[in-house]
Amino acid sequence: MKTYTDQIGNTITLNGVPKRIVSLVPSQTELLFDLGLEDSIVGITKFCVHPYHLKSTKKVIGGTKKVHVEKIKLLQPDIIIANKEENTEEIVAAMQEIAPVWVSDIVTVQDSLDMIEEFGKIFSARTQARQWVDKINYALSDFQNFMKNREPQKVAYFIWKNPYMAAGGDTFINEMLKLNNFINIYEERGRYPEVIIQKMRIQGDPDLVLLSSEPYPFKEEDAFEIGRFTHHAKTVYVDGEMFSWYGTRMAKAFNYFKQLQQRLD
Repeated sequence: MKTYTDQIGNTITLNGVPKRIVSLVPSQTELLFDLGLEDSIVGITKFCVHPYHLKSTKKVIGGTKKVHVEKIKLLQPDIIIANKEENTEEIVAAMQEIAPVWVSDIVTVQDSLDMIEEFGKIFSARTQARQWVDKINYALSDFQNFMKNREPQKVAYFIWKNPYMAAGGDTFINEMLKLNNFINIYEERGRYPEVIIQKMRIQGDPDLVLLSSEPYPFKEEDAFEIGRFTHHAKTVYVDGEMFSWYGTRMAKAFNYFKQLQQRLD
């Protein structure tokens, strides 16, 4: 019997190394796969698209906000992996009736590295976890050197339309923006504020408008509509997974950010 504490302070007790894992979080599904745990994953969400083949080899148990409880029960999981932001309190409570639930709470890069190391302990994959932490730390250090002496730019990072919503402060996206020397004009407006685009000039007048590829797929007409309400902002489509997927995705993200900065130059 071993006891672990998750990132929201819940304690779980496991009889041994979990052999049947249900993941309710796309980026954490990718992490589990990258730790060599594919054979132990039994259930994933319909949004768990990396690696793509898992959708045809694992049981899809719904989305991140709406899960099929009975399908999960039938999988007889040893552990369920959830996230404070992606999954509701109600979902976590329902899952706790089925199996131990480990909940992540990721805002900073360090939060993500801590999660990777904890997965290494829980799933007896310490070596793989350490390799990924080292790889991410190297990529981060390399990117920080690349960003030295680059001028900061004011940005608005949009994630949704109808209503328009942006990433605000106290979010992992905002941490990624900071690493890119981006000053988020909505940082003080809460985590995911609704935005009246007609007021963008008086609310910060960004140099860049970043339109994320997820969860809302922005189109050319959206870029045109938003751009009308800034003085001079350049509108850029960005890969939302690189800004919002914590876990092993970060090893790729920092190289992507380099390319993004070069595009902006």
